[in-house]
Amino acid sequence: MAAPTSGVVNVMLAIHEKKTGSTVDLYRALRQYIVYHYSEREAQNLEDDLQAVRHMRASFEKPVDSLDARRDLLQKYYRALCLMESRFPISPERDHVNAITFVWHDAFKQNKKASLQNIHLEKAAVLFNLGALYSQVALSADRASPTGLKHACSSFQLAAGAFAFLRDQEAGKVAVTGQATVDISSECAAMLERLMLAQAQECFFEKVIADGKPPGLCSKVARQVGLFYEEAHAALSIPPLNQHFDRTWISHVQLKSAQFFSEASYRYGLELHNKDEIAEEIARLKSGISTLSDAKKTAKGIAAPLLEAVSRLEANLTRNLERAQKENDRVYLMRVPAANSLPPLPTASLVKSTPLNEILDASKEKMFSTLVPDGSAKALSRYTEMVDEIIRTQAEKLQQGSEITKVRLKEMDLPDSILALEGNFTLPMGLKEDVEAVQIVGGPAGLEAELQQLRDLRRVNQELLVQTEELLQKEAREDAQFRSQFGTRWTRPQSSTLTKNLQDRLNRFAGNLKQAADSDARIERAVKEHSALMSILDRRPIESALPSLARPIMSLDSNEDAIVGALKQSLRQLETLGAQRAGLEDMLKEMKRKDDILPKLMSTTGSHEDLFKKEIAKYDGICEEIAQNIDAQEQLLLQIHAQNDHFAAIFNLEDYRVSRAKSYKQISAAIAKFREIKDNINDGLKFYVTLQDAITTVKQQCSDLVMTRNIQCREMIEDVQRQIAGLSFADGKAGSYNYPGVGLSRGASSEALAPPPHPTTRPQTHYYQAAEQPTSVFPQPHHPSYASSHRVPPYHVPPSAGSHYQQPPPPPPLGPEYGQPAYPGWQGPYYNAHTQQAGSHPRPPYTMPGPYPPPSHQGGYYKHQ
Repeated sequence: MAAPTSGVVNVMLAIHEKKTGSTVDLYRALRQYIVYHYSEREAQNLEDDLQAVRHMRASFEKPVDSLDARRDLLQKYYRALCLMESRFPISPERDHVNAITFVWHDAFKQNKKASLQNIHLEKAAVLFNLGALYSQVALSADRASPTGLKHACSSFQLAAGAFAFLRDQEAGKVAVTGQATVDISSECAAMLERLMLAQAQECFFEKVIADGKPPGLCSKVARQVGLFYEEAHAALSIPPLNQHFDRTWISHVQLKSAQFFSEASYRYGLELHNKDEIAEEIARLKSGISTLSDAKKTAKGIAAPLLEAVSRLEANLTRNLERAQKENDRVYLMRVPAANSLPPLPTASLVKSTPLNEILDASKEKMFSTLVPDGSAKALSRYTEMVDEIIRTQAEKLQQGSEITKVRLKEMDLPDSILALEGNFTLPMGLKEDVEAVQIVGGPAGLEAELQQLRDLRRVNQELLVQTEELLQKEAREDAQFRSQFGTRWTRPQSSTLTKNLQDRLNRFAGNLKQAADSDARIERAVKEHSALMSILDRRPIESALPSLARPIMSLDSNEDAIVGALKQSLRQLETLGAQRAGLEDMLKEMKRKDDILPKLMSTTGSHEDLFKKEIAKYDGICEEIAQNIDAQEQLLLQIHAQNDHFAAIFNLEDYRVSRAKSYKQISAAIAKFREIKDNINDGLKFYVTLQDAITTVKQQCSDLVMTRNIQCREMIEDVQRQIAGLSFADGKAGSYNYPGVGLSRGASSEALAPPPHPTTRPQTHYYQAAEQPTSVFPQPHHPSYASSHRVPPYHVPPSAGSHYQQPPPPPPLGPEYGQPAYPGWQGPYYNAHTQQAGSHPRPPYTMPGPYPPPSHQGGYYKHQ
């Protein structure tokens, strides 16, 4: 498998600031307005504020010295402009500040410019430059370090927030003049916001790659990068931006969107490969390669590092695709799905536009605070409340109209009955989702395979239990044989005293298996008994199982088509009214957004009430449209009710509803029974896998015990042989000393040392043939030491008997190795045993909570079917 790339050579874009076309002397024009409308003394009192505005505008026109200082200047100047807007009406009118003209060039086409006596142009330019500055700060950060990467990501999100603020607050106000440049339009601001978000998300992609996160997470982050770039490219592909930006811009964004879609496909393919989902992996890799190939065909003027990164990604995709195809051809033989059948790649959005409302809020600034009377601020607040009340009242009417429509149509079972007549059946959303969930896991047709898994697991557990019991039985037989052969000389404990706990545990396991088999039988009976009920869930599509609304067999006047056609026409008219309501609500919000009477309040000399009446009157037209829409809907609903009554009578709609409700009930019952059986099967699978683990642990303990007993047996046989040989030597030598055997008192009778009778056809060496086992982890019982430095072995004992005992090689395995799958091909979701390393200590004895299943337990896997 191709190793994951360490990262992508990220070529990102920064925005250049707009250029102003002329020097603006705010000081002189504003001071003259104050003197004319207020007094010379007021102008003198505001001298510091006027000088501060002049200095900020002059600094604004100079080249950038420090990015941080420039950022602070832009924010401070924008807040000052907000204060100026509420106090100085800048326009060509005679009584306004008419000596100021703002000139700004387009940031992307320097030969285009806007020249307006409108403070909103100045505010829009400041916001644009603030967003551009944040993008430059982000691009200047050292993304090779974690701190620099975090700073870049934060700055890109701030840039996105600045462009979003421009779009929402100022772009529309400048657009009404008809002379704004494209770079500060709502469309361009929205595009730049998505571009900055794409680059912020790209920083997160660099981080998850550097941190070695799982490929699934990397794929989600990369896919969201691609989506942001796709949104930016979509905006660049339509007017007014498609003819405004250089072709390299569009190519860059387009290639980036393709690159990160393919990057997401590549990372997702790595995750699929780890899950052995080779078919989908191949389809994802092919989709990524195709997307990159198409994007490269139209890429012009792209930076070389970006092209190199794309080429490396394409090579990785191709290499993994070739490997996956070979594995599929040789091992899996799975059908590769079509690209258009694949679900969308998952996403994870980790960035958003940083709100700048608090940063740019001018309400706490003291500049020009003495210039505007409080009465004007209070008047504006009162007018805003009046507008809000209108918006709230009309919005409630629109919402109530929509809710009434939904309720009335649901009561008449529309448009479901019309759709049923046309064959377009549908299930309620919740029921349909439940059916799809059942079908995804295989449905009733897949239960037999899971039942077979239960049978196979039960068989494996039974075989494992038998093998373990045979180990203990074999050791007990051998111990009994030697005990019978050597009589009282065979002094080691009987097997039954050492294996009682193990045997008791095996007996409990046997009881558990017997009760589990009874539970399995109940499940199989339940599947057979309810197969007819659950078979409906295997219908694809499930809607084919629903009853149909048929036309009447006999008709008196043959006007069914006319009745249905009239009802459908009325429903279409109702839908049109609903769409109109949505449009009217949007119009209300847009009117409120553009409703700014502060300049009029500042310049009016008459009554505020007269101004309010005049301004509020502009909402009368849309309020009248809303009222007409609600009345028209009410009349149309009455008409639809009458038409539906006629339709229901002709097509016997009541019987159809009863049969449909019966089908819904049957499907719900089938789902409930399937889930019950499915849960029981899952409980059984969990039980058998857990029990297999427990039996395997006990088997290992039995093997260790048998191994220890075999070693003890061998040593004891050697000791008994030496005793017998010593007695024979003493009897054959006249006048020799009669030494007692090891472990016997000096007063012991010589008859006690006599060898027991045994067939001469079975030599003594037979008892040295015990199965050799690895060293046991169990503590060995104490026995006398038979080695002595001054003692000579009997003459007929093989020399090896007196030498140090050498560790025999380990025996061949005595059954299935611990940790192996339950049976060939088993890939159950609950089996997760870990292979025990050779020579390691066995795990503590497995303690079952009780016989399986508990007789008193009536839920889950244990419930009676």
